Amino acid sequence: MSKKEGKGLKSFNKGFQVPDTYIIIFLVVVVAALLTFLVPKGFYETQDISYMINGVEKTRTVIKDGSFQYLTDDAGNVVTEGVALFSGDGGTGFFNYMYNGIVSSSAIEIIAFLMVVGGAFGIMIRTGAIESGLIGLIRKAKGAEKLLIPILFVLFSLGGAVFGMGEEALPFTMILCPLFVAVGYDSVIAVLVTYVATQIGFGSSWMNPFSVGIAQGIAGIDVFSGAGFRMVMWVVFTALGCGMTMFYASKIKKTPTISIAYKTDAYFREQNEKTGIDEGHSFGLGHILVLLTLAATVVWVVWGVMTQGYYMPEIATQFFIMGIVSGVIGVIFKLNDMKLNDIATSFKDGAKDLIGAALVVAMAQGIMQVLGGSDPTTPTVINTIMYNISNALSGVSGAVAAVLMYLFQSVFNFFVVSGTGQAAITMPIMAPLSDLLGVSRQTAVVAFQLGDAFTNLIVPTSGCLIGSLAIAKIEWSNWIKFMWKFLGVLMIGAIITILIAVGTGF
Repeated sequence: MSKKEGKGLKSFNKGFQVPDTYIIIFLVVVVAALLTFLVPKGFYETQDISYMINGVEKTRTVIKDGSFQYLTDDAGNVVTEGVALFSGDGGTGFFNYMYNGIVSSSAIEIIAFLMVVGGAFGIMIRTGAIESGLIGLIRKAKGAEKLLIPILFVLFSLGGAVFGMGEEALPFTMILCPLFVAVGYDSVIAVLVTYVATQIGFGSSWMNPFSVGIAQGIAGIDVFSGAGFRMVMWVVFTALGCGMTMFYASKIKKTPTISIAYKTDAYFREQNEKTGIDEGHSFGLGHILVLLTLAATVVWVVWGVMTQGYYMPEIATQFFIMGIVSGVIGVIFKLNDMKLNDIATSFKDGAKDLIGAALVVAMAQGIMQVLGGSDPTTPTVINTIMYNISNALSGVSGAVAAVLMYLFQSVFNFFVVSGTGQAAITMPIMAPLSDLLGVSRQTAVVAFQLGDAFTNLIVPTSGCLIGSLAIAKIEWSNWIKFMWKFLGVLMIGAIITILIAVGTGF
Protein backbone atom coordinates (compact mmCIF):
# COMPACT_ATOMS: atom_id res chain seq x y z
CA MET A 1 0.00 0.00 0.00
CA SER A 2 2.93 2.32 0.55
CA LYS A 3 4.30 4.34 -2.29
CA LYS A 4 7.59 6.12 -2.79
CA GLU A 5 7.70 9.49 -1.06
CA GLY A 6 6.27 12.30 -3.18
CA LYS A 7 4.60 9.94 -5.70
CA GLY A 8 1.13 8.54 -6.07
CA LEU A 9 -1.70 8.90 -3.59
CA LYS A 10 -1.86 8.34 0.14
CA SER A 11 -4.92 6.65 1.59
CA PHE A 12 -6.92 7.01 4.76
CA ASN A 13 -8.11 3.45 4.35
CA LYS A 14 -8.28 0.73 1.73
CA GLY A 15 -11.40 2.17 0.14
CA PHE A 16 -10.53 5.84 -0.12
CA GLN A 17 -7.48 7.61 -1.45
CA VAL A 18 -6.55 11.19 -0.69
CA PRO A 19 -4.98 13.21 -3.53
CA ASP A 20 -1.54 14.69 -3.22
CA THR A 21 -1.37 18.19 -1.75
CA TYR A 22 -0.64 19.60 -5.22
CA ILE A 23 -3.85 18.07 -6.57
CA ILE A 24 -5.91 19.32 -3.63
CA ILE A 25 -4.74 22.90 -4.10
CA PHE A 26 -5.31 22.68 -7.87
CA LEU A 27 -8.92 21.64 -7.21
CA VAL A 28 -9.32 24.61 -4.86
CA VAL A 29 -8.01 26.89 -7.62
CA VAL A 30 -10.67 25.40 -9.93
CA VAL A 31 -13.39 26.23 -7.38
CA ALA A 32 -11.99 29.74 -6.98
CA ALA A 33 -12.07 30.22 -10.75
CA LEU A 34 -15.70 29.06 -10.93
CA LEU A 35 -16.64 31.56 -8.20
CA THR A 36 -15.37 34.43 -10.36
CA PHE A 37 -18.12 33.57 -12.89
CA LEU A 38 -20.84 33.48 -10.23
CA VAL A 39 -19.95 36.17 -7.67
CA PRO A 40 -19.87 39.88 -8.62
CA LYS A 41 -16.91 42.01 -7.72
CA GLY A 42 -16.99 44.44 -4.82
CA PHE A 43 -14.69 46.84 -3.03
CA TYR A 44 -14.38 49.04 0.05
CA GLU A 45 -13.12 52.49 0.83
CA THR A 46 -10.27 52.69 3.32
CA GLN A 47 -8.95 55.09 5.91
CA ASP A 48 -5.86 55.40 8.08
CA ILE A 49 -6.02 54.74 11.81
CA SER A 50 -3.42 55.09 14.55
CA TYR A 51 -2.60 52.58 17.25
CA MET A 52 0.09 52.12 19.88
CA ILE A 53 2.56 49.24 20.12
CA ASN A 54 5.15 49.32 22.91
CA GLY A 55 4.59 53.04 23.37
CA VAL A 56 5.15 53.81 19.68
CA GLU A 57 2.30 55.27 17.63
CA LYS A 58 1.76 53.60 14.29
CA THR A 59 -0.78 53.97 11.51
CA ARG A 60 -2.55 51.41 9.40
CA THR A 61 -4.97 51.53 6.50
CA VAL A 62 -8.29 49.88 7.32
CA ILE A 63 -11.70 49.46 5.68
CA LYS A 64 -14.13 52.30 6.27
CA ASP A 65 -17.39 51.25 7.93
CA GLY A 66 -20.34 50.88 5.53
CA SER A 67 -18.24 51.64 2.47
CA PHE A 68 -18.77 48.41 0.51
CA GLN A 69 -19.84 48.88 -3.10
CA TYR A 70 -20.37 46.54 -6.01
CA LEU A 71 -18.44 47.24 -9.17
CA THR A 72 -20.96 48.40 -11.80
CA ASP A 73 -20.84 49.06 -15.51
CA ASP A 74 -22.04 52.20 -17.30
CA ALA A 75 -25.64 50.94 -17.11
CA GLY A 76 -25.43 50.48 -13.33
CA ASN A 77 -25.35 46.69 -13.43
CA VAL A 78 -23.06 44.80 -11.08
CA VAL A 79 -20.05 43.32 -12.82
CA THR A 80 -19.32 39.60 -12.77
CA GLU A 81 -16.11 38.87 -14.60
CA GLY A 82 -14.85 35.31 -14.86
CA VAL A 83 -11.12 34.76 -14.80
CA ALA A 84 -9.50 34.00 -18.15
CA LEU A 85 -7.86 30.65 -18.73
CA PHE A 86 -4.62 32.37 -19.70
CA SER A 87 -3.39 35.93 -19.43
CA GLY A 88 -0.85 37.12 -21.98
CA ASP A 89 -0.33 40.58 -20.54
CA GLY A 90 1.05 39.74 -17.10
CA GLY A 91 -2.40 39.81 -15.53
CA THR A 92 -4.46 37.15 -13.74
CA GLY A 93 -5.35 33.93 -15.53
CA PHE A 94 -6.35 30.51 -14.29
CA PHE A 95 -3.21 28.80 -15.57
CA ASN A 96 -1.10 31.76 -14.46
CA TYR A 97 -1.77 30.91 -10.82
CA MET A 98 1.49 29.03 -10.30
CA TYR A 99 3.79 31.79 -11.53
CA ASN A 100 1.69 34.57 -10.03
CA GLY A 101 1.66 32.68 -6.74
CA ILE A 102 5.44 32.43 -6.74
CA VAL A 103 6.02 36.14 -7.40
CA SER A 104 3.24 37.41 -5.11
CA SER A 105 4.60 39.48 -2.24
CA SER A 106 2.93 37.28 0.38
CA ALA A 107 4.52 34.08 -0.99
CA ILE A 108 7.95 35.17 -2.11
CA GLU A 109 9.11 35.96 1.43
CA ILE A 110 8.12 32.53 2.72
CA ILE A 111 9.68 30.80 -0.28
CA ALA A 112 12.93 32.74 0.11
CA PHE A 113 12.90 32.05 3.85
CA LEU A 114 12.53 28.31 3.31
CA MET A 115 15.34 28.20 0.75
CA VAL A 116 17.83 30.30 2.72
CA VAL A 117 17.18 28.74 6.13
CA GLY A 118 17.10 25.24 4.65
CA GLY A 119 20.45 25.85 2.98
CA ALA A 120 21.98 27.36 6.11
CA PHE A 121 20.98 24.38 8.21
CA GLY A 122 22.20 22.09 5.46
CA ILE A 123 25.68 23.51 6.10
CA MET A 124 25.37 23.21 9.86
CA ILE A 125 24.12 19.62 9.65
CA ARG A 126 27.03 18.78 7.33
CA THR A 127 29.50 19.66 10.10
CA GLY A 128 28.07 16.88 12.29
CA ALA A 129 27.97 19.18 15.32
CA ILE A 130 24.20 18.87 15.71
CA GLU A 131 24.41 15.09 15.57
CA SER A 132 27.13 15.08 18.23
CA GLY A 133 25.12 17.43 20.42
CA LEU A 134 21.98 15.35 20.02
CA ILE A 135 23.82 12.19 20.95
CA GLY A 136 25.11 13.88 24.09
CA LEU A 137 21.59 15.04 24.97
CA ILE A 138 20.18 11.56 24.38
CA ARG A 139 22.78 10.04 26.66
CA LYS A 140 22.04 12.61 29.34
CA ALA A 141 18.31 11.93 29.14
CA LYS A 142 18.69 8.30 30.26
CA GLY A 143 14.97 7.55 30.64
CA ALA A 144 14.01 11.14 31.48
CA GLU A 145 13.43 12.09 27.86
CA LYS A 146 9.72 12.50 28.59
CA LEU A 147 10.59 15.74 30.39
CA LEU A 148 11.80 17.19 27.10
CA ILE A 149 8.22 17.33 25.80
CA PRO A 150 6.61 19.70 28.35
CA ILE A 151 9.74 21.88 28.58
CA LEU A 152 9.98 22.37 24.82
CA PHE A 153 6.22 22.72 24.35
CA VAL A 154 5.96 25.53 26.90
CA LEU A 155 9.00 27.33 25.48
CA PHE A 156 7.73 27.26 21.90
CA SER A 157 4.21 28.23 22.96
CA LEU A 158 5.69 31.16 24.84
CA GLY A 159 7.59 32.16 21.70
CA GLY A 160 4.33 32.19 19.72
CA ALA A 161 2.61 34.23 22.42
CA VAL A 162 5.32 36.82 22.97
CA PHE A 163 6.72 37.54 19.51
CA GLY A 164 4.60 35.59 17.07
CA MET A 165 7.03 32.72 16.59
CA GLY A 166 6.07 30.68 13.55
CA GLU A 167 8.60 30.53 10.72
CA GLU A 168 11.32 30.57 13.36
CA ALA A 169 10.24 27.09 14.52
CA LEU A 170 11.29 25.43 11.26
CA PRO A 171 15.01 25.19 12.05
CA PHE A 172 14.25 23.67 15.44
CA THR A 173 12.07 21.02 13.81
CA MET A 174 15.15 20.02 11.82
CA ILE A 175 17.06 19.52 15.04
CA LEU A 176 14.37 17.74 17.05
CA CYS A 177 13.14 15.17 14.50
CA PRO A 178 16.18 12.88 14.81
CA LEU A 179 16.29 13.44 18.57
CA PHE A 180 12.73 12.28 19.27
CA VAL A 181 13.06 9.33 16.88
CA ALA A 182 16.28 8.32 18.63
CA VAL A 183 14.66 8.22 22.09
CA GLY A 184 11.76 6.06 20.92
CA TYR A 185 9.18 8.63 19.85
CA ASP A 186 8.49 9.91 16.31
CA SER A 187 8.86 12.99 14.12
CA VAL A 188 5.19 13.90 14.74
CA ILE A 189 6.14 14.87 18.28
CA ALA A 190 8.89 17.12 16.92
CA VAL A 191 6.27 19.01 14.91
CA LEU A 192 3.92 19.12 17.90
CA VAL A 193 6.42 20.64 20.32
CA THR A 194 7.68 23.18 17.76
CA TYR A 195 5.21 24.39 15.12
CA VAL A 196 1.98 23.26 16.81
CA ALA A 197 3.07 24.74 20.14
CA THR A 198 3.86 28.09 18.50
CA GLN A 199 0.39 28.23 16.94
CA ILE A 200 -1.31 27.46 20.25
CA GLY A 201 0.72 30.27 21.82
CA PHE A 202 -0.02 32.51 18.85
CA GLY A 203 -3.77 31.95 19.13
CA SER A 204 -3.99 32.44 22.89
CA SER A 205 -1.50 35.30 23.11
CA TRP A 206 -1.88 38.40 25.26
CA MET A 207 0.86 40.48 23.59
CA ASN A 208 1.67 39.24 20.09
CA PRO A 209 2.18 42.46 18.12
CA PHE A 210 1.50 40.77 14.77
CA SER A 211 -2.01 39.57 15.62
CA VAL A 212 -3.47 40.79 18.93
CA GLY A 213 -1.80 44.20 18.72
CA ILE A 214 -2.92 44.84 15.14
CA ALA A 215 -6.45 43.47 15.70
CA GLN A 216 -7.01 45.56 18.84
CA GLY A 217 -5.66 48.66 17.14
CA ILE A 218 -8.01 48.20 14.19
CA ALA A 219 -10.92 47.45 16.53
CA GLY A 220 -10.31 50.76 18.30
CA ILE A 221 -9.51 49.34 21.74
CA ASP A 222 -6.34 49.71 23.80
CA VAL A 223 -3.54 47.60 22.38
CA PHE A 224 -2.66 44.64 24.65
CA SER A 225 -5.65 45.37 26.90
CA GLY A 226 -7.48 42.38 28.41
CA ALA A 227 -4.12 40.71 29.11
CA GLY A 228 -5.33 38.99 32.28
CA PHE A 229 -8.06 37.00 30.50
CA ARG A 230 -5.68 36.10 27.68
CA MET A 231 -2.89 34.99 30.03
CA VAL A 232 -5.27 32.50 31.64
CA MET A 233 -6.33 31.46 28.13
CA TRP A 234 -2.69 30.87 27.18
CA VAL A 235 -2.03 28.74 30.26
CA VAL A 236 -5.12 26.60 29.64
CA PHE A 237 -4.51 26.00 25.93
CA THR A 238 -0.79 25.39 26.40
CA ALA A 239 -1.52 22.85 29.14
CA LEU A 240 -4.18 21.25 26.94
CA GLY A 241 -1.86 20.96 23.94
CA CYS A 242 1.03 19.75 26.06
CA GLY A 243 -1.17 17.15 27.76
CA MET A 244 -2.42 15.75 24.44
CA THR A 245 1.15 15.62 23.13
CA MET A 246 2.38 13.73 26.17
CA PHE A 247 -0.56 11.30 25.97
CA TYR A 248 0.26 10.64 22.30
CA ALA A 249 3.96 10.24 23.14
CA SER A 250 3.20 7.59 25.76
CA LYS A 251 1.20 5.59 23.17
CA ILE A 252 4.01 5.82 20.61
CA LYS A 253 6.58 4.77 23.20
CA LYS A 254 4.59 1.59 23.87
CA THR A 255 3.71 0.82 20.24
CA PRO A 256 5.94 2.72 17.76
CA THR A 257 4.32 1.10 14.71
CA ILE A 258 0.99 2.93 15.25
CA SER A 259 2.65 6.22 14.32
CA ILE A 260 1.59 7.77 11.02
CA ALA A 261 5.28 8.57 10.54
CA TYR A 262 6.67 5.13 11.39
CA LYS A 263 7.66 4.36 7.79
CA THR A 264 9.00 7.80 6.93
CA ASP A 265 10.89 7.95 10.22
CA ALA A 266 13.09 5.20 8.81
CA TYR A 267 15.11 8.06 7.34
CA PHE A 268 15.87 9.45 10.80
CA ARG A 269 16.47 5.99 12.25
CA GLU A 270 19.05 5.31 9.57
CA GLN A 271 20.69 8.67 10.18
CA ASN A 272 20.85 8.00 13.92
CA GLU A 273 22.41 4.59 13.29
CA LYS A 274 25.11 6.23 11.20
CA THR A 275 25.95 8.59 14.03
CA GLY A 276 26.66 5.69 16.36
CA ILE A 277 24.50 6.79 19.27
CA ASP A 278 25.34 3.69 21.26
CA GLU A 279 29.05 3.94 20.47
CA GLY A 280 31.79 6.38 21.23
CA HIS A 281 31.39 9.63 19.37
CA SER A 282 33.85 12.48 19.03
CA PHE A 283 32.86 15.87 20.35
CA GLY A 284 35.62 18.41 20.12
CA LEU A 285 36.24 22.15 20.08
CA GLY A 286 34.94 22.51 16.52
CA HIS A 287 31.60 20.94 17.42
CA ILE A 288 31.32 23.18 20.46
CA LEU A 289 32.00 26.28 18.36
CA VAL A 290 29.31 25.30 15.83
CA LEU A 291 26.74 24.75 18.57
CA LEU A 292 27.72 28.05 20.19
CA THR A 293 27.14 29.67 16.79
CA LEU A 294 23.66 28.14 16.75
CA ALA A 295 22.94 29.32 20.31
CA ALA A 296 24.20 32.83 19.56
CA THR A 297 22.02 32.95 16.43
CA VAL A 298 18.92 31.94 18.40
CA VAL A 299 19.58 34.70 20.94
CA TRP A 300 20.24 37.16 18.12
CA VAL A 301 16.98 36.21 16.37
CA VAL A 302 14.92 36.53 19.57
CA TRP A 303 16.53 39.87 20.34
CA GLY A 304 15.94 41.11 16.81
CA VAL A 305 12.28 40.06 16.71
CA MET A 306 11.43 41.43 20.15
CA THR A 307 13.42 44.68 20.13
CA GLN A 308 14.10 45.55 16.49
CA GLY A 309 10.98 44.22 14.76
CA TYR A 310 12.92 41.76 12.60
CA TYR A 311 10.83 39.56 10.34
CA MET A 312 11.50 36.96 7.66
CA PRO A 313 14.10 38.90 5.57
CA GLU A 314 16.23 39.69 8.59
CA ILE A 315 15.73 36.31 10.26
CA ALA A 316 16.66 34.43 7.08
CA THR A 317 19.82 36.53 6.77
CA GLN A 318 20.71 35.84 10.40
CA PHE A 319 20.49 32.10 9.78
CA PHE A 320 22.43 32.52 6.51
CA ILE A 321 25.27 34.12 8.47
CA MET A 322 25.04 31.22 10.93
CA GLY A 323 25.43 28.78 8.04
CA ILE A 324 28.50 30.52 6.64
CA VAL A 325 30.19 30.74 10.06
CA SER A 326 29.40 27.08 10.75
CA GLY A 327 30.80 26.08 7.39
CA VAL A 328 34.04 27.97 7.96
CA ILE A 329 34.41 26.34 11.39
CA GLY A 330 33.72 22.95 9.82
CA VAL A 331 36.43 23.46 7.21
CA ILE A 332 39.00 24.78 9.71
CA PHE A 333 38.44 21.92 12.18
CA LYS A 334 37.82 19.35 9.39
CA LEU A 335 34.51 18.28 10.94
CA ASN A 336 33.18 15.25 9.03
CA ASP A 337 36.18 15.71 6.71
CA MET A 338 34.55 18.92 5.51
CA LYS A 339 36.20 20.82 2.65
CA LEU A 340 35.55 24.29 1.21
CA ASN A 341 33.33 23.08 -1.64
CA ASP A 342 31.21 21.15 0.86
CA ILE A 343 29.86 24.48 2.11
CA ALA A 344 28.27 25.15 -1.28
CA THR A 345 27.18 21.55 -1.79
CA SER A 346 25.51 21.25 1.61
CA PHE A 347 23.77 24.60 1.14
CA LYS A 348 22.29 23.40 -2.15
CA ASP A 349 21.23 20.09 -0.61
CA GLY A 350 19.56 21.83 2.34
CA ALA A 351 17.64 24.20 0.06
CA LYS A 352 16.69 21.36 -2.29
CA ASP A 353 14.94 19.50 0.53
CA LEU A 354 12.42 22.34 0.84
CA ILE A 355 11.68 22.98 -2.85
CA GLY A 356 8.49 20.91 -2.62
CA ALA A 357 7.25 22.98 0.29
CA ALA A 358 8.07 26.20 -1.57
CA LEU A 359 6.00 25.12 -4.57
CA VAL A 360 3.02 24.35 -2.33
CA VAL A 361 3.28 27.86 -0.85
CA ALA A 362 3.28 29.32 -4.36
CA MET A 363 0.23 27.32 -5.47
CA ALA A 364 -1.66 28.23 -2.32
CA GLN A 365 -1.04 31.92 -2.88
CA GLY A 366 -2.24 31.46 -6.44
CA ILE A 367 -5.73 30.86 -5.04
CA MET A 368 -5.94 34.46 -3.85
CA GLN A 369 -4.55 35.65 -7.18
CA VAL A 370 -7.38 33.90 -9.06
CA LEU A 371 -9.93 35.51 -6.73
CA GLY A 372 -8.44 38.89 -7.52
CA GLY A 373 -6.20 39.40 -4.50
CA SER A 374 -6.94 40.63 -0.99
CA ASP A 375 -6.71 44.39 -1.53
CA PRO A 376 -9.98 45.80 -0.09
CA THR A 377 -9.98 48.80 -2.44
CA THR A 378 -9.69 46.68 -5.59
CA PRO A 379 -12.92 45.17 -6.96
CA THR A 380 -12.58 41.46 -6.22
CA VAL A 381 -14.67 38.37 -5.57
CA ILE A 382 -13.14 37.87 -2.12
CA ASN A 383 -14.38 41.30 -0.99
CA THR A 384 -17.93 40.42 -2.01
CA ILE A 385 -17.73 37.07 -0.22
CA MET A 386 -16.51 38.87 2.91
CA TYR A 387 -19.35 41.40 2.74
CA ASN A 388 -22.11 38.82 2.37
CA ILE A 389 -20.81 36.54 5.10
CA SER A 390 -20.62 39.46 7.52
CA ASN A 391 -24.22 40.42 6.65
CA ALA A 392 -25.35 36.85 7.35
CA LEU A 393 -24.33 37.25 11.00
CA SER A 394 -26.85 40.04 11.57
CA GLY A 395 -29.85 39.31 13.80
CA VAL A 396 -28.41 36.45 15.89
CA SER A 397 -27.73 36.46 19.66
CA GLY A 398 -24.42 37.66 21.04
CA ALA A 399 -23.18 34.19 22.01
CA VAL A 400 -24.14 32.66 18.65
CA ALA A 401 -22.67 35.62 16.78
CA ALA A 402 -19.36 35.32 18.63
CA VAL A 403 -19.12 31.59 17.88
CA LEU A 404 -20.01 32.21 14.23
CA MET A 405 -17.31 34.91 14.10
CA TYR A 406 -14.82 32.34 15.35
CA LEU A 407 -15.94 29.73 12.81
CA PHE A 408 -15.80 32.30 10.03
CA GLN A 409 -12.26 33.36 10.99
CA SER A 410 -11.26 29.70 11.06
CA VAL A 411 -12.53 29.15 7.52
CA PHE A 412 -11.22 32.46 6.20
CA ASN A 413 -7.79 31.53 7.51
CA PHE A 414 -7.55 29.06 4.64
CA PHE A 415 -7.37 31.98 2.22
CA VAL A 416 -5.39 34.50 4.28
CA VAL A 417 -2.99 32.66 6.58
CA SER A 418 -1.16 35.81 7.64
CA GLY A 419 -2.40 36.97 11.05
CA THR A 420 -1.73 40.60 10.20
CA GLY A 421 -3.39 40.26 6.80
CA GLN A 422 -6.45 38.54 8.21
CA ALA A 423 -6.79 41.18 10.90
CA ALA A 424 -6.57 43.94 8.31
CA ILE A 425 -9.28 42.38 6.15
CA THR A 426 -11.74 41.04 8.72
CA MET A 427 -11.52 43.18 11.85
CA PRO A 428 -12.79 46.39 10.18
CA ILE A 429 -15.99 44.43 9.49
CA MET A 430 -16.15 42.26 12.60
CA ALA A 431 -15.47 45.07 15.10
CA PRO A 432 -18.42 47.34 14.19
CA LEU A 433 -20.60 44.26 13.57
CA SER A 434 -19.91 43.09 17.13
CA ASP A 435 -21.34 46.39 18.42
CA LEU A 436 -24.62 45.70 16.63
CA LEU A 437 -24.79 42.12 17.89
CA GLY A 438 -24.09 42.89 21.56
CA VAL A 439 -20.62 41.32 21.51
CA SER A 440 -17.70 43.30 22.95
CA ARG A 441 -14.86 44.19 20.64
CA GLN A 442 -12.47 42.36 22.98
CA THR A 443 -14.44 39.18 22.40
CA ALA A 444 -14.41 39.83 18.65
CA VAL A 445 -10.61 40.00 18.85
CA VAL A 446 -10.52 36.72 20.82
CA ALA A 447 -12.65 35.09 18.10
CA PHE A 448 -10.22 36.44 15.52
CA GLN A 449 -7.04 35.27 17.20
CA LEU A 450 -8.30 31.77 18.01
CA GLY A 451 -9.72 31.36 14.51
CA ASP A 452 -6.59 32.74 12.91
CA ALA A 453 -4.23 30.34 14.68
CA PHE A 454 -5.75 26.93 15.30
CA THR A 455 -6.67 26.08 11.70
CA ASN A 456 -3.05 26.84 10.81
CA LEU A 457 -2.50 23.31 12.12
CA ILE A 458 -4.19 21.76 9.08
CA VAL A 459 -4.58 24.23 6.19
CA PRO A 460 -2.28 23.40 3.24
CA THR A 461 -2.07 27.14 2.51
CA SER A 462 0.12 27.58 5.60
CA GLY A 463 3.70 27.76 4.42
CA CYS A 464 4.96 27.15 7.95
CA LEU A 465 2.91 23.97 8.33
CA ILE A 466 3.95 22.60 4.96
CA GLY A 467 7.56 23.50 5.71
CA SER A 468 7.44 21.71 9.08
CA LEU A 469 5.87 18.61 7.53
CA ALA A 470 8.46 18.61 4.74
CA ILE A 471 11.26 18.72 7.31
CA ALA A 472 9.65 15.85 9.26
CA LYS A 473 8.99 14.01 5.95
CA ILE A 474 5.28 13.65 6.81
CA GLU A 475 2.68 13.72 4.05
CA TRP A 476 -0.02 16.34 4.57
CA SER A 477 -2.75 13.72 4.04
CA ASN A 478 -1.24 11.56 6.79
CA TRP A 479 -0.96 14.59 9.05
CA ILE A 480 -4.71 15.23 8.68
CA LYS A 481 -5.39 11.67 9.82
CA PHE A 482 -3.59 12.42 13.06
CA MET A 483 -4.39 16.08 13.63
CA TRP A 484 -8.18 16.18 13.22
CA LYS A 485 -8.83 14.92 16.77
CA PHE A 486 -6.17 17.19 18.24
CA LEU A 487 -7.63 20.18 16.41
CA GLY A 488 -11.16 19.16 17.38
CA VAL A 489 -10.31 19.36 21.08
CA LEU A 490 -8.70 22.78 20.59
CA MET A 491 -11.72 24.09 18.67
CA ILE A 492 -14.13 22.88 21.35
CA GLY A 493 -11.94 24.65 23.88
CA ALA A 494 -11.99 27.78 21.73
CA ILE A 495 -15.80 27.80 21.56
CA ILE A 496 -16.05 27.36 25.34
CA THR A 497 -13.57 30.21 25.80
CA ILE A 498 -15.60 32.50 23.54
CA LEU A 499 -18.83 31.65 25.37
CA ILE A 500 -17.10 32.44 28.68
CA ALA A 501 -15.92 35.75 27.24
CA VAL A 502 -19.47 36.64 26.15
CA GLY A 503 -20.98 35.50 29.45
CA THR A 504 -18.54 37.54 31.54
CA GLY A 505 -18.83 40.60 29.34
CA PHE A 506 -15.14 40.51 28.48
